[in-house]
Amino acid sequence: MRPDILNPLFAEVAALKGVGPSQVRQLGRLKLTRAIDLAFHLPVMMIDRLAVDALDESLVGRPVVVPLTAARHDRGGPRSPLRVAAVDRGGQWVDLVFFGQSASWAQTRLPIGVEKRIIGKLDRYGQKLQIAHPDVQAMDGPAPPQEREAVYPLTEGLTNRRMAQLVGEALGRVPALAEWIEPSVIARAGWENFAGSLQAAHRIDGGRDRLAYDELLANQLALLLVRADTRARRGRALAGDGRLTAALLAGLPWPLTGAQRRVLGEITGDMAQAQPMLRLLQGDVGSGKTLVGLMAMLTAVEAGTQAALLAPTEILARQHHATLTKQAANLPVRIALLTGRDKGKAREALLADLAEGRIDILIGTHAIFQETVAYHDLGLVVVDEQHRFGVAQRLLLANKAHVPPHVLAMTATPIPRSLALTRFGEMDQSIIDERPPGRQPIDTRVMATARLDEVTAALARHLDGGGQAYWVCPLVDGNEDEDEAAATTRAAFLKARLGEGKVGLVHGRMKGPDKDAVMAEFAAGRLGLLVATTVIEVGVDVPNATLMIIEAAERFGLAQLHQLRGRVGRGAGHSVCLLLRGDELSETARERLKLLRETNDGFRIAEADLKLRGPGEILGTRQSGEEAFRFADPGRVQHYVTMARDDARLLLERDGGLAGVRGQAARVLLYLFERDAGVALLRSG
Repeated sequence: MRPDILNPLFAEVAALKGVGPSQVRQLGRLKLTRAIDLAFHLPVMMIDRLAVDALDESLVGRPVVVPLTAARHDRGGPRSPLRVAAVDRGGQWVDLVFFGQSASWAQTRLPIGVEKRIIGKLDRYGQKLQIAHPDVQAMDGPAPPQEREAVYPLTEGLTNRRMAQLVGEALGRVPALAEWIEPSVIARAGWENFAGSLQAAHRIDGGRDRLAYDELLANQLALLLVRADTRARRGRALAGDGRLTAALLAGLPWPLTGAQRRVLGEITGDMAQAQPMLRLLQGDVGSGKTLVGLMAMLTAVEAGTQAALLAPTEILARQHHATLTKQAANLPVRIALLTGRDKGKAREALLADLAEGRIDILIGTHAIFQETVAYHDLGLVVVDEQHRFGVAQRLLLANKAHVPPHVLAMTATPIPRSLALTRFGEMDQSIIDERPPGRQPIDTRVMATARLDEVTAALARHLDGGGQAYWVCPLVDGNEDEDEAAATTRAAFLKARLGEGKVGLVHGRMKGPDKDAVMAEFAAGRLGLLVATTVIEVGVDVPNATLMIIEAAERFGLAQLHQLRGRVGRGAGHSVCLLLRGDELSETARERLKLLRETNDGFRIAEADLKLRGPGEILGTRQSGEEAFRFADPGRVQHYVTMARDDARLLLERDGGLAGVRGQAARVLLYLFERDAGVALLRSG
């Protein structure tokens, strides 16, 4: 149960003063459904307003607080703004302009002859001074010499003043909490307590570093709890006899790289222990991590158990099934594919074979951990593209086993150390940092979209010479501005130029069988060009495709561009990645494209991507790692995450764990930041 002390803070927003159904809906659009969401809803800036008794030209362009008396209401027409002619104490006239307000509203809020406090930015409109849509307040005592106001993210129907009132009420519900940070860390940083830091963050005069540290500490503590809980469970040793892995290696065109052998030793060493493996395998695009994953699964099969491979998309699951079936073609291993598309008797037969042990390796999407799916004896779970899944989802699949299985997570998106700690802090890590023989570096070039005709002509020559190519667009359809950087628009253009039968189209809105049919045509070489959205980011392997064209490349993230580039360079031929850019580039976009031109090193690219895009959330049920921390921006993550990890370890190993004095405070921290996996473990004891 959540600690009682936090209950007022977790109350629904409807419990706040003056919040009715329409305001609940308004706040809901900002994902502010509870008091704690409002307390954590930080302002983006502060406005300093100068309090004056009289207006003059020197104040134009400044936010002001000034007493004014309305002299005349003027409504030119039903669609015209309401204008109120007002005068200050020195006789200076100014127009107050309101959009969407009625004359009756003005008579109530700004009655003629009554002085009111007006708050807004003074501007000049023609020959007149003007304040557009100011706040209007009663004259309750003297105005302060300067009014500071926090400016919050808003939605239609919510004023900044109302948001500030709601945030203030939510902050009033933040209780005094026992300290969960190690005292020496507090002393060294000079931080206030949690409540004081939160108040300071709303004033934008400090507090944010402390809140970011709290968030990272909750994250690290939850990950360490998951790790401790998993390792405390009694698993079983899976030691293969080598018959399947040796047969697989004998059929490969070249030996494993030194890096592949090293990480395979780390994985099989873990699997040979009774303690369940929790390991993250990082490998850059084309480093051969899928082969390592297959070797681990064959080891589990050699030991008499089953293995499951979880992929984030159906395209990737089908690609893995095709690749692994081909690699294991001469082995006595039964490999099956299960996706959400499988229905009826075929699905029932597959599930029966799985439950009876007639399937050794199951590959699929999230469908493989649904309630109706039962394994005969699941020994190893391999999760591919791990950044797409949360801890909770991995645990769901792990719970399918009679005995806690070994877990190997894989990612082809290299992860900087600081981000790896926030996402995968409960896992041991292995890195493949060599490319297999035969993989060529990719020649990356940047060109302006204005040279589209040249690019199309070069593409035609490439296809006429027997080559294949990809053309990736950021959108499926063009928008009302007739955006040509859309897959459907570009495919029509290229079919007209290159020939209908040479060009295929795939995107996320197509039905699965239709996508598969186009992909199969391309893989078989019957299509020369595949126009696509980012559905081909991972899992597509066509060695004859040696040209990648990415249109509007400035609209993609660095890691995404690197992944897309990795679709070529998979054969022996020279490969080119052409980044088509728009005419107007931001400084960030220029940096991205320059870096891609300079390097094929995914780890260097990942470090830059973290700085440009920010860290993601790992705990929780979302299938994406793109959800940002509330307070911990990339700079704070890199600065504080190692310190937070050491602090969490001290709490668990030296300070009595969650049963100690600091541990009791840390329980509140876990609930406060809703670190789901850690909280779930608390609930279970």
